[in-house]
Amino acid sequence: MTSKQVKALAGAVRTASGAVRPVPGVRITGGLLHDWQLRNGRATIPHTIDRLREAGNVANLSRLLEQDPAPYRGRYPFLDTDLYKTLEGLAYELGDGLAEEPVREFYEEVVTLLERVQAPDGYLNSYFQDPAATKKPWEDLAWGHELYNLGHLIQAAVAANRRMGDDRLLRVASRFADLAAERFAESGVCGHPEVEMALVELFRETGERRYLDLAAAFVDRRGRGELKHSIFAGDYFQDHVPFRELPSVTGHAVRMAYLAAGAADVHLETGDASLFEALDRLWDDMVAAKLYITGGLGSRHSDEAIGDRYELPSERAYTETCAAIAVMQWAWRMFLTTGATGGAKYLDVFERVLYNAYAVGLSADGRAFFYDNPLQRRPDHEQRSGAEPDGEPLRRAWFGCPCCPPNIVRWMAQLADYVAAERDGAVLITTYTTARIETAELGLAMETAYPWDGDVRLTVERAPGGPYGLTLRIPGWARGATVTVNGEPQDAGSGGWVTLERRWSAGDEVRLTLPMPVRAHGSHPYLDATRGAVSLARGPLVYCVEQQDSSGSAVDDLVVGVPEILAAAAERKDDSVVLRVAAHTAPPASAEPYPELPIPETPPETTVMATFVPYFLWGNRGPEAMRVWVRTPNGTNGKKAT
Repeated sequence: MTSKQVKALAGAVRTASGAVRPVPGVRITGGLLHDWQLRNGRATIPHTIDRLREAGNVANLSRLLEQDPAPYRGRYPFLDTDLYKTLEGLAYELGDGLAEEPVREFYEEVVTLLERVQAPDGYLNSYFQDPAATKKPWEDLAWGHELYNLGHLIQAAVAANRRMGDDRLLRVASRFADLAAERFAESGVCGHPEVEMALVELFRETGERRYLDLAAAFVDRRGRGELKHSIFAGDYFQDHVPFRELPSVTGHAVRMAYLAAGAADVHLETGDASLFEALDRLWDDMVAAKLYITGGLGSRHSDEAIGDRYELPSERAYTETCAAIAVMQWAWRMFLTTGATGGAKYLDVFERVLYNAYAVGLSADGRAFFYDNPLQRRPDHEQRSGAEPDGEPLRRAWFGCPCCPPNIVRWMAQLADYVAAERDGAVLITTYTTARIETAELGLAMETAYPWDGDVRLTVERAPGGPYGLTLRIPGWARGATVTVNGEPQDAGSGGWVTLERRWSAGDEVRLTLPMPVRAHGSHPYLDATRGAVSLARGPLVYCVEQQDSSGSAVDDLVVGVPEILAAAAERKDDSVVLRVAAHTAPPASAEPYPELPIPETPPETTVMATFVPYFLWGNRGPEAMRVWVRTPNGTNGKKAT
């Protein structure tokens, strides 16, 4: 692959200002991530297109060409974003030559509509452009989401220009961005952050400094009294104090993580040290006290918010799928800032989110979605997602606020953008999957069954003439990792990385082995919801137990000891790995919700063999009970086991 071809594959984030820069020339060719991308193209994208038509998203645009437009369809004024997110995903599919003709037809139809309905001044929003709209453009910045819409339009436009060489959307988005730059030159900020990331990317694509300046201004204006709060208080909007003074991640989880990702982008391009200091502090606080073990963010249904420190209930975990994507966007930008010097901690969370909090949002067949992602399902629970008054028992085919499905589409399509990064004289491997990695200097083939297996083989196919570095990430969960080059053991490195620097030749082989024993995880004593319970993990995967695999007893009665977890067997089953754990059942000793302690007698226990499955696969076999956190012998029935 030539350097010109590598440049043509430029991905979602293109910056040369950080410690490292993304590698655009990556193709995922096998393994779980490849399976996910195939499912995205064959099932999720066609399903999403059908649902966008049925829900009226396309008609909301086309009706603006009519003399007497039909009523806007949908409850929310920001439904254009679902088209934009889908278009972003389609740009990857079409640019890589993977999409079928109906996909191209949909892309062409929507792009053409956007060109035709855009207002002469550049404004574009199918809700507010309706002559019958009850509000005027820019009238309700807290809830109108017009700049949020613009952000997703820009990201779709940049993807189309980079991946397809199609600049039509870029012209549309730039006109709208120019209008926003004029309208918000001195004041104003959107109630839903997202446009900040997009404006920085538009700056990277066009070189127009005003877009970066506007993104920086939007970050700086938060918490300065420029947004009229309604329904919720200022902390919901991350607008109660200036961004750099936020004591903790707070408010609406998606908004918070999008804002942080945008601020990280601004830092990448401006070098504003005060922004990075705030971002790193907020990140550490989030990971320490506000992030679920799955990487999910957000514990409150009422306002889709993050909650207090250690407020992490399992059955009421909200952990919106969009928040998972937003956290990964934030993590990636922080890694680009720091590279192999401190960047491992961000990638550890990125990986945890990818394989757990994000992956669980989509059904195995690719046609149903979770909006919220609990870590426990009680036997009598009814799933209620978004703003709907009722819900299907598990994943749903679509939502009244369908922000998550097209977000899944676009992120799945661009997974290859997050496999590797580079700096002058070195390539860094960040995500392990079967892939081909091409830079201007180095060509690599990577083969692995990750995340089911920790063996990774990298073969050099094209090498530079002089010394060159190959840096491999060692996940934080990995203990005893080993590395060889052509069979010769190498230093295993430190700080989450191992760097191999040498004069490479075609045919050189690097073997990385990441042991994957089953791990037992407890929780902080302040985390009341899971105090005294235990969860299981292997590699980057968090596991759960479903009622279908515990037919002899209720999952709520399962008691699993740490020694038994550490001795658990990992077994290949179908296309995944399950964990077989020796356990026993301990039904409650009293029917009272609050029995007086100590309870004098306990019912007999039954020994069982429990099967735990990857959390991201739960809910594909029917609406049964599920638990990530299970009981341990200590404290059972109010007494400490002897």
